[in-house]
Amino acid sequence: MSPRPSAAVWSAVHDERQALITDLAALTPQQWATPSLCAGWDVHDVVAHLVDAATTTRLGFARRLISAGFDFDRDNARGVAKERRSSPAGTLAEFQRVRTATATPPAALATRLVEAIVHGEDIRRPLGIVRSYPCDRIATALRYQLKTTVSMGGGKERAAGLRLRATDTGLDHGSGAIVRGTTLALLMAVSGRPEDAGTFTGDGAHDLAQRSGHAPQ
Repeated sequence: MSPRPSAAVWSAVHDERQALITDLAALTPQQWATPSLCAGWDVHDVVAHLVDAATTTRLGFARRLISAGFDFDRDNARGVAKERRSSPAGTLAEFQRVRTATATPPAALATRLVEAIVHGEDIRRPLGIVRSYPCDRIATALRYQLKTTVSMGGGKERAAGLRLRATDTGLDHGSGAIVRGTTLALLMAVSGRPEDAGTFTGDGAHDLAQRSGHAPQ
């Protein structure tokens, strides 16, 4: 019997957390202070955010958001401050402790996979660390982002008017000017992470790169 969809997603999330923990364990204290792809956050901050997210329940999220005046950025900043320990080793130990947690805010389960992959890249890319993600996981995350608005953490508007074609998974979405690229590059771009136009091919490559936050040359 095949596993339930939720069990399969959680298994993938836990695996991605462990892969990131393994990468983090090899970092120097200086590398933990490297600016991440999340504006204003260094690597240590992103890991603290991942700890916070892994322990946030549906009810807890609602209470926190009310306390933060429905300001997502304020709530995230509070979560980072709460979970960031005085040393990288302490924060990493907390991340290891919650690795197999299955708490989630009131959102689709696919958001946990989006978070694990995108925040994993927020950390890895500035450090020059490369991970080969299972293609099905990235495709699941990308499909979710493409149907979710930017205001809800997705990337629907960034892909509007474009036809995205993943060169490694065959995923084909939308209509309009074609943008070809790996599933991971497309996921990062629609999630608002800067991607150079040279990462993609097709008539829509420049448009997607600009929408991702990449400054035109």
